[in-house]
Amino acid sequence: MAPKPTPCSIAMAELSALQKLLVWLSPAFPVGAFAWSAGLETVIAQGAMTDSASTRNWIEGALAHGGLRTDAVLLALAHRAHADTAALRDLADLAAALTPASERLAEIETTGEAFTAAARAWPSDVYARLLQPCPYAIAVGAIAAAHHIDRLETLTAFLTAAVHGQISVAVRLIPLGQTDGLKIMAGLEPLIETVAIAATKATLADLGSIAYAADIAQMRHETLETRIFRS
Repeated sequence: MAPKPTPCSIAMAELSALQKLLVWLSPAFPVGAFAWSAGLETVIAQGAMTDSASTRNWIEGALAHGGLRTDAVLLALAHRAHADTAALRDLADLAAALTPASERLAEIETTGEAFTAAARAWPSDVYARLLQPCPYAIAVGAIAAAHHIDRLETLTAFLTAAVHGQISVAVRLIPLGQTDGLKIMAGLEPLIETVAIAATKATLADLGSIAYAADIAQMRHETLETRIFRS
């Protein structure tokens, strides 16, 4: 019979999981997310995002109805299916099929591939089950689960990092002040929590997006005359 976990061993496991999330979803982790804007550069160039209010409104839409919500659902499904090679590869194919713009597809596959390569510093047999290249949300979900990291905690960390990345784009391009950016981040915490909790129980039937403006912005990015970001 396996020994019963002690409070100390449980606390150590939780700390280990927290350490991994802090490292893996830090801006310093070599994923290259800073080079991509998910179409936000288009929106700013067209004058549709000019201040903190319009920035927050756009990101709220992505969280509640757009790509960030879709990523959260896919991450949760990959977390649940981390031991199933066929299911993970089907999810990777689905993530690609749901991506409306070629640059956005390049974004999720490039960052996913970079995340998978960097995460190999933490050994696991999960890497052999991932499609190459593997979309970012699928990679994060499966690898976190393989390292026994809680699904809700992974989702919360992933969405927080994604929102922070979008705010960082706005801070640099609008430009938006650092303080305004932090206020948006703080204000979106309850919605991040709501989306993360909902995603933990999501199924394939819950996938869907109505963020058409974001989809069009991603498509139009490749035609911008001046571009700083890759998407």
